[in-house]
Amino acid sequence: MEPWYESKLSPVALPDGITLPLEIRVHGRGGQGGVTCAKLIAALYAGMGLAVQTFGDYGSERSGAPVQAFTRVDRTRITNRNKIYRPDHLLVLDPGLLETPVLSGVAPGALILLNATAPPEAFADTFRHFRYAVVDATEIAREQGIGSSSVVIINTTIIGAYLRLLGLPHELLRAAFDKLGLLGDLPAAELAYQRVQIRETAESGAAAAQPAAFSAGSAEVTPIAGVAQDFPVDLKTGLWSNLSPGYRNYTPPCNAACPAGNDIVAFVQALKKEGPEATAAILLRTQALPAVCGRVCPAPCMNDCNRKAFDGSVNIRSLERWIADHSELSLPKETAAEPRRFAIVGGGPAGLSAAYQLALRGHHATIHEAAAKLGGVLRYGIPEFRLPAEVLDRDLSRILALGVQTVCDRPVTSAELTRLASEYDAVLICTGFGAPHTLGVSGEELPGVEQGLPFLERVKSTGEKVSGQVVVVGGGNSAIDCARSALRCGADSVRIVYRRSREDMPAIVEEIAEAEQEGTRLMTRRQPVSLSGADRVTGITIAEVEAGAPDASGRCRPVVTERTTELTCDLVLLALGQVNERELLPRDWEFKEGRIYRGESALPVWLAGDCCTGEGTVTHAIGNARRTVLRMLAELAAGPLEAQPGVADQVVAPAQIRFSAFEVDPPGQDRHIPIAQARQGFAEFNLGLDGPQEAQRCFSCGQCTQCDTCLIYCPDGIIYRCDDGYRVDLERCKGCGMCVAECPRCAMEMHEKNAQGGKP
Repeated sequence: MEPWYESKLSPVALPDGITLPLEIRVHGRGGQGGVTCAKLIAALYAGMGLAVQTFGDYGSERSGAPVQAFTRVDRTRITNRNKIYRPDHLLVLDPGLLETPVLSGVAPGALILLNATAPPEAFADTFRHFRYAVVDATEIAREQGIGSSSVVIINTTIIGAYLRLLGLPHELLRAAFDKLGLLGDLPAAELAYQRVQIRETAESGAAAAQPAAFSAGSAEVTPIAGVAQDFPVDLKTGLWSNLSPGYRNYTPPCNAACPAGNDIVAFVQALKKEGPEATAAILLRTQALPAVCGRVCPAPCMNDCNRKAFDGSVNIRSLERWIADHSELSLPKETAAEPRRFAIVGGGPAGLSAAYQLALRGHHATIHEAAAKLGGVLRYGIPEFRLPAEVLDRDLSRILALGVQTVCDRPVTSAELTRLASEYDAVLICTGFGAPHTLGVSGEELPGVEQGLPFLERVKSTGEKVSGQVVVVGGGNSAIDCARSALRCGADSVRIVYRRSREDMPAIVEEIAEAEQEGTRLMTRRQPVSLSGADRVTGITIAEVEAGAPDASGRCRPVVTERTTELTCDLVLLALGQVNERELLPRDWEFKEGRIYRGESALPVWLAGDCCTGEGTVTHAIGNARRTVLRMLAELAAGPLEAQPGVADQVVAPAQIRFSAFEVDPPGQDRHIPIAQARQGFAEFNLGLDGPQEAQRCFSCGQCTQCDTCLIYCPDGIIYRCDDGYRVDLERCKGCGMCVAECPRCAMEMHEKNAQGGKP
């Protein structure tokens, strides 16, 4: 290699203590860049006007296997072509290699540079006859983004530490890096120059060099026919690694997003392999109303599905519906060690979920419901075209079959609530929201202006008839239900007025689109400012709304302008949400973190669902009630506090999925009755999927499916199938990380070993 310095520059003098000829040996692993490291060392010395020789020693080994590289330095042309057996300088790029004979042939007083996380003191005994230095080049390279997540390349980083160990100025680095086109890695080398920790020889004396594992020397050239013994070949190659692969479950994003706490990946995978009955057995552990939620859930799980970034989210909501519609399974009731008696006030989604979870665990649950039938908003507030009554009753029958008792058509008063708290082991209040919000504008008291929920209830019970032009104010599911119901009841036209953008509407996205297909017109960024009419509403004034600064919800705060428009209308339906009031509670009861207190004393009374959280969806109410039941049982010492199923400490992101391992397969679409037929009555509009094939699209993020990818890609064939998945022969695993890198669904990880190469 010719000198690379410009002729106008004076060569840099050799540091004190370095004599020529100089032999340097680098030990690393395939993928760490050991050969390039040796080339950089050669480039440094060539820049000082010296003759150099550098080459690597490796064959067909894959990533992770031990690799040696050699550099010789002299003042005259170098003719020795042997490997280096007695190095003056030794660089070890991986502490796991200390278990192999890397110190073979190294004489006392030699310079040693080690890449390790442990401090220099950890190697005092091993290197007591040497001048040595330690630097965490891996961490520096990782900070600078050199290499990949499974294999960090440290060759250019450790050169900075080597320069410091020699006592040379770090300015030499730029010229050497520029020569090899590696200027992008220069900051890492400079950090290593700063952070390296150097220790002088701890002991001096007549200690001999460790016996070389080679028969040949470095002074004479061995004939081509000669034999030189290399490192022993019978080592267990697990000693080479400082990382080892392992299998673990990460949290799928759908599981993390599910308000009900369903183990979505588990039930979808069961559907792929075992059918609806086995799937229902998983789903019914957390979900009391699968047929209901399979129709009305807003499905945040689908919004977070990693497949969304590839070819479209898995249609999880409709898979849940298909399972519920094609399975008659009911979970058997457990036997409680000490059965307790619970009163549940409210028979809506939260109350039904709580009663189900209590009865399933062997406790006695009695639901007290003010209406004539159970269901709450499910029965009285969601139209038949979205949730037929027979579907709700099918889910209810499963709950009641567990022995749940009901007291219907009897509202609970504050005095009654106090009595229940004294008669039962505990009371769970699940009364939902309170009174609806109003507009607070002039003319709101006119006939023809009414709340949407009473309208929806009348539609279901009496077959309400509507005519003329209808305006619905609001952007949630109730507003969409009002609009679609009004059309079915005979309205000539329906407009939805909403003060934010379409993207901000909390209604289910698919149902917004369905409402538009049926003829509803959206008027977004509009706010009613007055209503007009003589004996009945005939007009509504709406103002344009501009987007202001984000509010507490993260959405832009509506700023009402003075630009207005007049609309003619015959009926105005308000769907603005409801107040989260707890009017039922006695005056001396105080609500704190889901529980009721009287003064400083906790009462055996809890709240669940919307009256507790105000989250406002059926699925949130179901999940919150289940979690509240588990907490309640634990605090009453009637059962352990069970963990959320399917949840670990890290959610799998789209970037962690190997999309190239999967074929493009667009989502399965729900079937629908024709629009013309839909507007003529209240027959169920969405017919769901025609089969369970959609389950095949699930990536199973973070959960091993035994797809054999790791087994196939292991370069050494040391991954084996076993009863519960796979076994890795860690005694022979080189830690190359190929199995982890190739796993399609992020169900593996690399574990660090300690500085001496063993397991942590």
